Amino acid sequence: MSTETTQTNNEYGADQIQILEGLEAVRKRPGMYIGSTSERGLHHLVYEIVDNSIDEALAGYCKNIDVTINEDNSITVIDDGRGIPVGINHKAGIPAVEVVFTILHAGGKFGGGGYKVSGGLHGVGASVVNALSDWLEVIIHSDDGKKYIQRYEKGKVMYPLKEIGKTDHTGTEVTFKPDGTIFTETLEYDYNILKTRLREMAFLTKGVKINLEDKRKDKEQKKSFHYEGGIKEYVEYLNRVNESLYDEVVYCEGMKNGVYVEVAFQHNSSYNESCYSFVNNITTPEGGTHMTGFRNAITKTFNDYARNQKILKEKDGNLSGEDIREGLTAIISVKIEEPQFEGQTKQKLGNSEARGAVEGVVSEQLTYFLEQNPQIAKIICEKALLAQRAREAARRAKETARKGALEGMSLPGKLADCSDKNPENCEIYIVEGDSAGGSAKIARDRATQAILPLRGKILNVEKSRLDKILVNNEIRAMITAFGTGISDEFDITKLRYHKIIIMTDADVDGAHISTLLLTFLYRFMPELIKQGYVYLAQPPLYKLEKNKKVWYAYTDDELDAILSEVGRDNNNSIQRYKGLGEMDAEQLWDTTMDPEKRILHRVTINEEEASDIDVTFMTLMGDKVEPRREFIEANARFVKNLDI
Repeated sequence: MSTETTQTNNEYGADQIQILEGLEAVRKRPGMYIGSTSERGLHHLVYEIVDNSIDEALAGYCKNIDVTINEDNSITVIDDGRGIPVGINHKAGIPAVEVVFTILHAGGKFGGGGYKVSGGLHGVGASVVNALSDWLEVIIHSDDGKKYIQRYEKGKVMYPLKEIGKTDHTGTEVTFKPDGTIFTETLEYDYNILKTRLREMAFLTKGVKINLEDKRKDKEQKKSFHYEGGIKEYVEYLNRVNESLYDEVVYCEGMKNGVYVEVAFQHNSSYNESCYSFVNNITTPEGGTHMTGFRNAITKTFNDYARNQKILKEKDGNLSGEDIREGLTAIISVKIEEPQFEGQTKQKLGNSEARGAVEGVVSEQLTYFLEQNPQIAKIICEKALLAQRAREAARRAKETARKGALEGMSLPGKLADCSDKNPENCEIYIVEGDSAGGSAKIARDRATQAILPLRGKILNVEKSRLDKILVNNEIRAMITAFGTGISDEFDITKLRYHKIIIMTDADVDGAHISTLLLTFLYRFMPELIKQGYVYLAQPPLYKLEKNKKVWYAYTDDELDAILSEVGRDNNNSIQRYKGLGEMDAEQLWDTTMDPEKRILHRVTINEEEASDIDVTFMTLMGDKVEPRREFIEANARFVKNLDI
């Protein structure tokens, strides 16, 4: 056997180095500018244009923003701000509006006095949307009483900016149609995705009114978002599915070190912390200096208050930040002139002055609030004391588990582990019930597939503190099997399987068990989901036999398609599977476990929708019945193939 090195005949010299002019770079590498060309990137185009209108609102010039999904799936965004300037930009030699839409890194956000604060940090928003659109039209109502228009196609100017009439107001109107050669996955806008983000923008921009309308046939609907209370109303909205411990939302606002700080929070009866941070209306899922300042402030302030009021005794030690934040819903929003984000994705704020500003504003105003509201202060401190005791019990449980591990404690007895020790090759099936677990153990590929059967439904972690969770046998078995630890001790590098597959029956009980498992993973091991290690298996709904041949159908439509192909007659034998236990090992392998044939659905998190994901889990798994009933009624029409 011989090997041969293949060389290309292409020349490589100075002239082979490409220079991408204008917006060509965006069309060549769109993912660098909007993250992806999937559904997420498609919706990001809308946010970029709306962000420009929000910047006008932050500057005090815009009160109303209208967003419309047009019949042809194009988008129109209209605001009543100052209108993009139409005069000639002398450096570029073209109208300023043309600069905004055709030149990268151009805009009023780089210290030129256009905006004090801005969400669009890099000035690429409008030009990137233009570059990735089949066409884009901008109409400007200028302060000179005239109306102007310019059109672009695939980022190129179609005609010079021209006057088209008179106007009695100011503002900007942008209509664009995404380019199907760029967004090949989908060009369909999802009304609910836009609704979630626009609602968040309205909460964060006190007083602005955002209207969303869908004009597509058979999808017509509209919604308005207007919150004079701003982030106070945001906290009330997020807490609506829980029992609040006190009626008032604590609100702190102020300017310090050139940073405008807004913080609102309220405790509820749950055991989860739900804190969301924003910088110039940009979500920062990884927090940053502003989040650190907030946490430092409430930890010190509550400890000082509890000591002074003798609520906290010497023997109690200090309340930890984790104790105080149990059941806390909080919004931390800062406006800063030159935000510095860590990483390309703007997920973590790095400005050191933000920490001091938030800490100073919150410490001062929270101290005053607690003195003026002793009943609320007492409620929060007593909840934190209970959390402290539970945390101590959880620490002892962890110590016991860790000691056992050091002494050679084996993996769970019910776990049928795989022989391969390379996590990249290994997967673990979390299986409902001993019957299905038995079939799965026989069916599996012993080298790479591990099986962990669970007995019944696991504990609902949404209603339990950590000390109770850690003594639950089924949860302990999963923690031990995965190898990562949980919460603050979680270490992704110790994960023993790179596919965690939840395999339950295709019925109501199976769906409930899957939801319980996902709730546990989301609350205590979220990185497993964020990094794409969690999957849902899809077992078949039907088995069709005819003339000694077998077909499996995973949906009703698939069954109809098979019947249309093989014929509908008395020779058909159709079995509707009620559970995994009805399949023998061979059938389970063929339909649900064979990597060549199975259907797996990866569980993902869109971090831009973190608050809505939190609310969904709290709605479905929390104590309040009414929000759950409303959620089920609103979403029942989307459910398919679920036994009732």
